[in-house]
Amino acid sequence: MRCPFCGSFDTQVKDSRPADDGGAIRRRRVCTDCGGRFTTFERVQLKELVVVKRSGRRVPFDRDKLARSIEIALRKRPIERERVERLINGIVRELESQSEGEVGSEDIGALVMERLRRLDQVAYVRFASVYKNFNAAEEFGQILRELGDEPAGNESAEDGG
Repeated sequence: MRCPFCGSFDTQVKDSRPADDGGAIRRRRVCTDCGGRFTTFERVQLKELVVVKRSGRRVPFDRDKLARSIEIALRKRPIERERVERLINGIVRELESQSEGEVGSEDIGALVMERLRRLDQVAYVRFASVYKNFNAAEEFGQILRELGDEPAGNESAEDGG
C-alpha cells in the first residue's frame, strides 16, 4: 500500500478490525519512511461492474461516488451512519447480483431513488431533483404529490430489500 504522504510502498499494518457490519476490514497503517499514519478499507467485490452512461460511455463502477451522492441527499437528516452503510451495501450487492457486469446509470439512479424513498422522503426528493434534473418548481410539486399518495412508515430499505 502506497503512503498517501510520501508515496513510499513501505507501510506496515498496525491494527485490523471488521467494519461496516463485517462487510469490510479497516486497517490502520504506518509508513516506515515518513511515519505517516492512515486508514485503508478492504471490501469484498463479487464482480467488476461497469456503468453504462446515458451517452453510451462505459466507466468503472465507483462505490465511493455512489456513497457521496447518497450522503449529499441525506445531509443533515437524522439517519444513523450504520443505516446509511447498510443502504449503500445493499445497493451494491443488488447491482452485483442482478447484472452481468454492466449496469446502466439509469438503473443505479432508479435503485437509489427506490431505497431513499423508503428510508427518508426528504433525501428522496433531494436526490430525485438532481437525478431527474428538475428545472421548475412544478416538478418538486409533482414528486411531493406522489409521496403524499403513498402510505408512510416503510423503512426496510437499508437491509437490501
